Amino acid sequence: MTVDAYFNPDFTWPGKLFFFSVALLGILLCDLILWGWCVIRTDRREEAHVRTDRYRNLLCRFYELVIAATSVMSFACAYVVLNHVYSLYRGDTTDELLAGFLNIWENWKDFALLLLICLSCVANTLLDKVFIPLKRIKREQIAEIRMLGMFYAIIVLLYLNVIGDSSEYSPVMMYYLGLMVGRFVYFDASLRDFLYAMKNIFFCLPMLIMGLALSGSMSFLGFQAGFLLERNYYIVGVFYTHLFLLAAVFVINICQSILFRKR
Repeated sequence: MTVDAYFNPDFTWPGKLFFFSVALLGILLCDLILWGWCVIRTDRREEAHVRTDRYRNLLCRFYELVIAATSVMSFACAYVVLNHVYSLYRGDTTDELLAGFLNIWENWKDFALLLLICLSCVANTLLDKVFIPLKRIKREQIAEIRMLGMFYAIIVLLYLNVIGDSSEYSPVMMYYLGLMVGRFVYFDASLRDFLYAMKNIFFCLPMLIMGLALSGSMSFLGFQAGFLLERNYYIVGVFYTHLFLLAAVFVINICQSILFRKR
């Protein structure tokens, strides 16, 4: 099985442009919801720039969630594809490169997964620092949103298990759970720190629900329209959906940066 098998030849450029347009509209709709939330929560006596700053912070946090979710899903997708290749070619020694991969995956799989996690973290940092710079968000807020991204991925994987995706996601979910536990449980942590972190995560849950609703709706549309292929496991199609959402965030963030700079 080659890499080409994971791409849909019927997903032509007109279809990609349509799917990208849907992603743009979805992100803009979420932005509008965040603006309405700011209007409701803002005291009328506050100045306009206070509301704008609060709105821009919410935007950055939502965009960070999209970036974090895409980065985390890239790890899950890579694991599924590599594990699928291993199951197909296990025992094949005709190709030296393939034999090397099979040996690594069979004997050093845990270290390979750890490397994939590290690469997804590097990709996350490059995206939100270089390609989609988010300057209106604090470091602790970034940490909270990235943690939310792991919750996001676990919910998606649990749902894929429920609908009968034939891949095995338990190892991936265990890695995510281990990372989240490591985030909260360390030697100098206190109960107060833990409760504070959990409180912040709880207040971000509406944003998590909004992100899941957006990606879920787009994924459903992609599978129903034939843009995404079910035979390659649902996780691959879900990852493609997040790539389109990420591209939409990139375009909208540039436009908004220009717009806010003029004000």
